[in-house]
Amino acid sequence: MSLDTYWLFGALGGDIIGSVYEFDNYLGTDFPLFNEESFFTDDSAMTIATADAILSKSSSSPNYQTSYRQWGQDYPDLDYGGWFRFWLMSYDPEPYNSCGNGSAMRVSPVGFAFDTWDEVMSEAETSAACTHNHPEGIKGAQATAGAIFLARTGHSKIQIKDKIEDTFGYDLSQSLDEIRLTYTEEEEIWLCQGTVPQAICAFLESDSYEDTIRGGVSLGGDSDTLAAIAGSIAIAFYKTMSSDTHDNIKARIDEPMLDVCKRFQESCERNSG
Repeated sequence: MSLDTYWLFGALGGDIIGSVYEFDNYLGTDFPLFNEESFFTDDSAMTIATADAILSKSSSSPNYQTSYRQWGQDYPDLDYGGWFRFWLMSYDPEPYNSCGNGSAMRVSPVGFAFDTWDEVMSEAETSAACTHNHPEGIKGAQATAGAIFLARTGHSKIQIKDKIEDTFGYDLSQSLDEIRLTYTEEEEIWLCQGTVPQAICAFLESDSYEDTIRGGVSLGGDSDTLAAIAGSIAIAFYKTMSSDTHDNIKARIDEPMLDVCKRFQESCERNSG
């Protein structure tokens, strides 16, 4: 990785860039990546929480539930979904059968931290199931983490596309122009099945990290989550971003989040070495 660009900056950058377009969609790619209103959202906080759970694990599996609740309560003012906010504050939290895209927006650390396809699939399911235990919620997390795993381990875009389509049944054949024609009219734009395939398509059609983000945002809908998912795959594949993008992400996250980014990167590099 160049420029000290941490793996987690892929998702965080997409979230920050997309944040100002979520409720003010812009269906083009000629927009400034950052402005004074660009900020991190719950997508970034929960991505950090996933990484922190992985870093904090002992001999047992990561405790995703504990980490999500800790980080969610440390950042209570972010725009969490209603069911997730209720879950955060519950004395006895139980999964609520959600297929919302929250399981996919936060899963990227799993794709970077584990070294076999089977491990990635198992951990992605575990990370999702404490809240999003609907089959589509689990599938969305697994597909996202799987695409990241394939991208970082040297697979081509064609190989990534074929594997994700064969495993999860997503249609990744549409161009962004085709998706854009009807996308914001769909009722599923807040769900995994209406976000993950489209985000993967944004990556498949791109030629850089920044181009991926522009494509994801340009679809409309849940712009920050689309860009966070697409960006997490893009950074695994391209392994770099511009110095301006990197510096803007770093300037917009809190020190505890940056600390997790650094420690997670060191852990991944140590384990792969």
